[in-house]
Amino acid sequence: MFQSDVAYDRFMGRFSRGLAPLFANFAGIEAGQRVLDVGAGTGALTAELLARSAEVAAAEPSAPFVDALRERYPGVDARVAAAEQLPWPDESFDAALAQLVVAFMSDHHAGAHEMRRVVREGGTVAMCTWDRQGMEMLAAVDRTRTALGDEAEGASAYRNRQDVESLLGPGAEAELLEVEGTYSGFEDFWEALLGGAGPAGAWATSLDDERRVVARAELYRQLGEPDGPFAMTGRAWAIRVTRA
Repeated sequence: MFQSDVAYDRFMGRFSRGLAPLFANFAGIEAGQRVLDVGAGTGALTAELLARSAEVAAAEPSAPFVDALRERYPGVDARVAAAEQLPWPDESFDAALAQLVVAFMSDHHAGAHEMRRVVREGGTVAMCTWDRQGMEMLAAVDRTRTALGDEAEGASAYRNRQDVESLLGPGAEAELLEVEGTYSGFEDFWEALLGGAGPAGAWATSLDDERRVVARAELYRQLGEPDGPFAMTGRAWAIRVTRA
């Protein structure tokens, strides 16, 4: 397994793996459908789609993640590609799903357009995104950054129902999905963050030694100073639309 793959799994996998079946249910994925996983990452959603006997393709801009996907799931058509430029013909899929990806698209409207383009008429385009305050892990990191005078830039972009609904347009339906991530203790949480995955991890690893000590203490306080195993809730908005 690749280092970046391990770091992302440890940081977000405990939430994204639980989210995948809820999101696939919301999108109505069934056996035999041809489904595209957009921004597949380390394959949390890919694995769920395969478990449902779907025919799966995956687009992911990170080459190491694509290598990991190909190693884990050799039957998946995994390609290095951004959401904004999908390398499949028009109407290739019954559904295109983007789990926890839309906030990281460089051009959100182009990504939504591409997902709609590759889905057949009557098929499903679906996205889900963490609600910034409802995703307790990210909210705790944001509060810590604020306390240190280091506000996260663009933290609320496409982290709410309204933004994603605006991308998918008329007829879009929404549902709030909820999962739980568990930690063996605060050190488990802190070490996962220091893996450097995602914007939160990049922020933590960018701190010098002195500020990292301060950040650790503040984050421990923000989490209620847990002295043993604990759990955090992750809430995500799921939005779907039927391609006309």
